[in-house]
Amino acid sequence: MVLTGLMARELGGRRGAQLVAAFAAVAFCLGGGVLMQYVSFDYLCWVLAAYFVVRLLANNDPRWWVAIGSAIGLGMMTKYTMGFFVIGIVAGVLLTDARRYLKSKWLWYGVAASLVIFLPNLIWQAQHHFISLDFLKEIHARDVRIGRTKNFLPDQLELTLFAFPLCVAGLYFYLFSQKGRRFRMLGWMYVVPLLLFVIAKGRGYYLAAAYPMLYAAGSVWGDEWLASLRRGWAGAIRALAWTALATNIVVFAAVALPIAPVNSRWWKAAIKTNGDFPEEIGWPELVETVAKIRDSLPVADQAHMGILAGNYGEAGAINLYGASYGLPQAISGINSFWQRGYGNPAPETLIVVGISRRYLDRNFSACELAGQVTNPYGVENEETKDHPDIYVCHGLRQSWPDFWKQFQYYG
Repeated sequence: MVLTGLMARELGGRRGAQLVAAFAAVAFCLGGGVLMQYVSFDYLCWVLAAYFVVRLLANNDPRWWVAIGSAIGLGMMTKYTMGFFVIGIVAGVLLTDARRYLKSKWLWYGVAASLVIFLPNLIWQAQHHFISLDFLKEIHARDVRIGRTKNFLPDQLELTLFAFPLCVAGLYFYLFSQKGRRFRMLGWMYVVPLLLFVIAKGRGYYLAAAYPMLYAAGSVWGDEWLASLRRGWAGAIRALAWTALATNIVVFAAVALPIAPVNSRWWKAAIKTNGDFPEEIGWPELVETVAKIRDSLPVADQAHMGILAGNYGEAGAINLYGASYGLPQAISGINSFWQRGYGNPAPETLIVVGISRRYLDRNFSACELAGQVTNPYGVENEETKDHPDIYVCHGLRQSWPDFWKQFQYYG
């Protein structure tokens, strides 16, 4: 939000334009920052890079390339979608008079800074056979298969809602207006990633971080346009704009923040847009149930017990809440949990959460139903609907190393 307002200032916007730009970004911040996950930091790095580009072009100071490169490096350490934004930056340089910076040593210092920051990640990938490519291929194929990518363009309207006219104005400012000529590069920094995500079948929210730079420019253009109108018309349009942006904030807060009472009409309406809400319920109860199952085992079994989880939500809940019950860290084959292994010594008795009975019967000599996942609100989510049963299993049919080799998967 602050960076969006600062961009508007660097683009020549007065105080009013800066406030509109910052206010427009509030809804974006609510949607992108409500959960502690990599998306929040990915968005920050995109907006930082855009702000530094604005400073570069506004002041014609090539030293800003080091800051741009640093933001790119941090972004690549966070999420590889930054690579699409990098292609947009490169296109912006090549397609505008920003080509002059190709002769500047500072641009190449910026490239070096981004590579140095990203290097630890690159080295790790090389040491692990670029496993993230397998992960991304699997996740992308899943998203395409279940239809998460089919509405990429309509999703852009959902991301911006009533601020969409501000985005159009911002794109016009960058690509067509005389005042925005110096900042043409930023127009391409939006258009190129947009086209790439359409071609690559990206998910709608991947482009969300490109909108603050459009909000900033749209606010500047809009403020100048309003100055050319009669005072009455200008006042009415300003009031309408502020109302639209305030409505955006209310709508995003209603569906992004966990403030609706569970199972209320508001909550039931919100989960139609935000499917995360049901999945945020029941984790402490799941761990408590696992702990009770552990306590019911014979002492000999408890001494050599492990907890096998099917997905990262279950494994994460065990690791987060389990310490207060004296539970061991969960093991799982999903994503980076697989890399952490199955423990030493390997468990002999397993409490299993989130894995089907059919799979367990193929891989263990004895499994019995020991409990079920529930939550106090009766909310139906992945845990209570798709795999509610919790099992206690003994007798792995193969060695742990052989089992673990084929237990790796992504989700």
